[in-house]
Amino acid sequence: NTPAFIKGVTNLRGVIVPIVDLRIKFSQVDVDYNDNTVVIVLNLGQRVVGIVVDGVSDVLSLTAEQIRPAPEFAVTLSTEYLTGLGALGDRMLILVNIEKLLNSEEMALLDSAASEVA
Repeated sequence: NTPAFIKGVTNLRGVIVPIVDLRIKFSQVDVDYNDNTVVIVLNLGQRVVGIVVDGVSDVLSLTAEQIRPAPEFAVTLSTEYLTGLGALGDRMLILVNIEKLLNSEEMALLDSAASEVA
């Protein structure tokens, strides 16, 4: 009885990790899985969550000096999910706050999905 965006769980070195597809959560029309689709594992406070992503090109570490506040956009584009912008050489990276993408009820569903399997 979990929402469609919770794709399931996996056992990662003894830790039950719920897998979330944010494309489904945000009602994306085309949700295709291909050879580039991967799950990134995130530590969110006391939780471990897997997030389905279209692909990963780099894993980077940024210093505090490389992170700028998120700019204010037009009213139609919300920046509440953004941590800021990362500057790395000539690249600009959008930093997303994953914890803000999932509300407390959804986080409770993730906990429930993980505990049902454990």
